[in-house]
Amino acid sequence: MNDDDQRALDLLHQLDRLPGPTHMEFPEGFDYERAKARAEALAGRLGRDFGCRCPLDTLQDAAAYFIVCVPQDGTENGWPIRVWLSNYGDLASISPPPGFPDRISDTVPHDTVSTADRLRLESTLADLEYVLVPHRPLKRAYDGIHTDWMWVGEPNWWIRFFYHL
Repeated sequence: MNDDDQRALDLLHQLDRLPGPTHMEFPEGFDYERAKARAEALAGRLGRDFGCRCPLDTLQDAAAYFIVCVPQDGTENGWPIRVWLSNYGDLASISPPPGFPDRISDTVPHDTVSTADRLRLESTLADLEYVLVPHRPLKRAYDGIHTDWMWVGEPNWWIRFFYHL
């Protein structure tokens, strides 16, 4: 594991230990309105950066409340991109989600995000102070403190911080 992956995994373990309510969806003090305003700002910025409308989707019963979608007509490779926003520590993950088939097609090439699009996404996320988590640590088996939780699928760090719980 490289240093960046190790730092990301250390951050995930730290966030996993935050005090919170009796569920794992969000930590104590989570501010939904702040998160929504930040997600809307991200959707607007990505819309300008990619030259298209980037809708904001919401989730329930998940460790991420928002997904910003860059439609396929705005991307270099012609594949849609989803940016998942966690309820923890302003974490972001660029889709396709690790360990899951793309919702549009199981035949999507492994790397559906072009280098130019990825750099644009990374720059925008950094400007808006999101922490982009690399896929490799998110794919690792979940080994955090919540051992008695009912998981959707095999628990990994991506499910813990970005998916339905």
